[in-house]
Amino acid sequence: MPPLPSGQVLPVVTVPADVLSTPCIDVDPTDPAVAQLAADLLATQRVSPGCVGLAANQVGVGWRVFSLDVSQHPKARIHHGEYVLVNARVESSSRNEKSREGCMSVPDFTGDVKRASRIAVRGWLPGSGEEVVVETDAFEARALQHELDHLDGFVFLDRVVGPHAVFPRKTYL
Repeated sequence: MPPLPSGQVLPVVTVPADVLSTPCIDVDPTDPAVAQLAADLLATQRVSPGCVGLAANQVGVGWRVFSLDVSQHPKARIHHGEYVLVNARVESSSRNEKSREGCMSVPDFTGDVKRASRIAVRGWLPGSGEEVVVETDAFEARALQHELDHLDGFVFLDRVVGPHAVFPRKTYL
């Protein structure tokens, strides 16, 4: 990913904020404001324990931009490091699996969600506007779909396999 401006840590909005249930709009990946938002998403993600991804609407911006980095997560089999994609869409997906998810915008709960275990996503890099395709599986595939859901106006609670699959988040002291 090309160098981004330095980012600032932004507050994360939580449900039931309207911005989380509103589909995000496509933006010009070469716009300097998009590059700044990308840097801000990464800065916010880095200081948030356990956070592997962050969508623009989670910081109150209705743009189709998200950051991702699963490289330090114990469930990650493969990963593409730290990156930001703009206007990303799923190209292909296969093999659904159910697994537990949490979210910074839903701080009190986790839930079981069915998602594709293999996925290809096309998007553009902020700043340069270079088109890329990310092909991945397992945990990174799940994280990508979670962030794309945010951009489409959904949180994981909208995707749980049923009311029996929502759980209070465990806190460890």
